[in-house]
Amino acid sequence: MEVLFFYTLFAFIMVLPDVKNAGNVPDGFMKWIALKSLFVFSAWILSFHAIKKLPLSLYGVLDLSRVLFATLLAVAVLHETLIFNQIIGLILVSAGLLLLKNPFKKNTGGSLNAPAKTSAVLIIFALMSCLLNALSGLMDKILMKDLNASQLQFWYTFFMVIYYLVYILIMRHKIRIKEALKNPWIYLLALLFVLGDRALFVANNDPASKISIMTLIKQSGAIVTILAGRFIFKEKNTTHKLICAAIIISGIVISVL
Repeated sequence: MEVLFFYTLFAFIMVLPDVKNAGNVPDGFMKWIALKSLFVFSAWILSFHAIKKLPLSLYGVLDLSRVLFATLLAVAVLHETLIFNQIIGLILVSAGLLLLKNPFKKNTGGSLNAPAKTSAVLIIFALMSCLLNALSGLMDKILMKDLNASQLQFWYTFFMVIYYLVYILIMRHKIRIKEALKNPWIYLLALLFVLGDRALFVANNDPASKISIMTLIKQSGAIVTILAGRFIFKEKNTTHKLICAAIIISGIVISVL
């Protein structure tokens, strides 16, 4: 939890210079920013529980399911239309997900063993996280019609800090403050958090941008987690996942042509 809390806190400190601009949020928008932040907070709590025990390569592929959720929301809520190459790309992405090896293993009695049950719960957590992230992306597009990137990022990061702090107090998590402050990766995470979200908010501010396409582009980063699982963490039996990822990435490329 200190990773989540401190890198979000450091990210908020980084965007503090936007405080003057952040005060000009139109009436009624603060509650929607708080809701968007709640979606992201819940998504991160679920994903951190999942990624803690799931193989990184498997989580990387499961994380791509947010493409399906985001596309459905974009079509249903924002009435975005998909042209032929985007439909083909979406089909390839879906096929890559469906070809993912079934993680459930049965014992001789025909029921799921304990590790399989744990995996099933963690996979559900990962998928719920993807749905919540897709809802957050939908709200980004809607909110950026009336807000600028610095306003949304300032208040979104502020609410995230509050949510994590309340969660820590309620769950009575022990936070290792000294260890967190000495961990250079947390500072790097905070910087990437700020830069990545700022780029995303600026993109959402463009009327020509589409959630369905931006979500497909964002998911290309999942190939990093799959490769890291194989070459850095030395996970075995990742060839099948790499093939699935290749199919998914090809679908993303076709969609943006």
